[in-house]
Amino acid sequence: MWSIHTSELIDELRRRDVRRVALQFPAGLKRRAPGTAASLRDAGFEVVVSGDPCYGACDLALEALALADVLVHFGHAPIEGRPDVIYEPVHADFDVNVLEHALSLLSCRRVGLVTTVQHVHLIDEMAAFLQRHGIEPVVAAGGARTPLPGQVLGCSFEAARKTGTDEILFVGTGLFHPVGVRLAVGARVVALDPYTGAAQPVDASRLIRQRSAVVAKARDAGSFGIIVSTKSGQQRIELARRLALLSDRAVVVLMREVCPDEMLNLGFGAYVNTACPRLAYDDRARFPVPVLTPPEFEIVCGVRSWDDYTIDEFFDV
Repeated sequence: MWSIHTSELIDELRRRDVRRVALQFPAGLKRRAPGTAASLRDAGFEVVVSGDPCYGACDLALEALALADVLVHFGHAPIEGRPDVIYEPVHADFDVNVLEHALSLLSCRRVGLVTTVQHVHLIDEMAAFLQRHGIEPVVAAGGARTPLPGQVLGCSFEAARKTGTDEILFVGTGLFHPVGVRLAVGARVVALDPYTGAAQPVDASRLIRQRSAVVAKARDAGSFGIIVSTKSGQQRIELARRLALLSDRAVVVLMREVCPDEMLNLGFGAYVNTACPRLAYDDRARFPVPVLTPPEFEIVCGVRSWDDYTIDEFFDV
């Protein structure tokens, strides 16, 4: 299902005339590290593998890069243009005929089409399938964080927003991305899992209820830590400074890993996460105190209403 083209990577490394190579894999691909490292070692390269967690192209293993000539980052599209980083795509294939399961749920003839980075190489085939079935697909370019047409991230739904359609088809696993599209864009969203064939309209109300409970609990906090990530692709220090001005109970806190134990040790009554947006949503149950998104903190401080609720995104500047 997952394809890594080691031979093409070796050719690129030789073209660059490098000797030491650092490898970085996200969680779902880490077990590819031994085999990939062995192939590169057999080709004459000195290899070091980053064993730290990796959450995306925003989370480059710069410590490993310091020991090598280049860093090969697997599985994500670039969000930072660095000459010493090679972003190596990892494709996950499926039969695009699976889109047939979503057809009966689509209510518009003109539909936006989005997916995640591992499936974006199939976007033209998916669009052609929809066209053959009488649907006009709209595939839009994203922004700096989503450079591939039709690509969405957990922190950027720009490619969905730019379709300008009233309905969007998301093709991929899980519900976080399509719920994010629903909240960020406001369009009707149909989500299709390309492996199971399960298709469903997306309802964001459950997430809103969960977040409402977190916001209600945070209102009683005596202090707020405004978390700023030290990861280069996640650092939103200007946003954190602006948020800290909204309350005399708020202090900026630097973290590399947003860790529940360290939150507990620091002792703030609640936190505001300006690092990877998915942390506040996905890890809610792990945190010892409420962790808000920036828009939710604005609600607590009275500068935003619930009617203006939106999912947290990184916007290009």
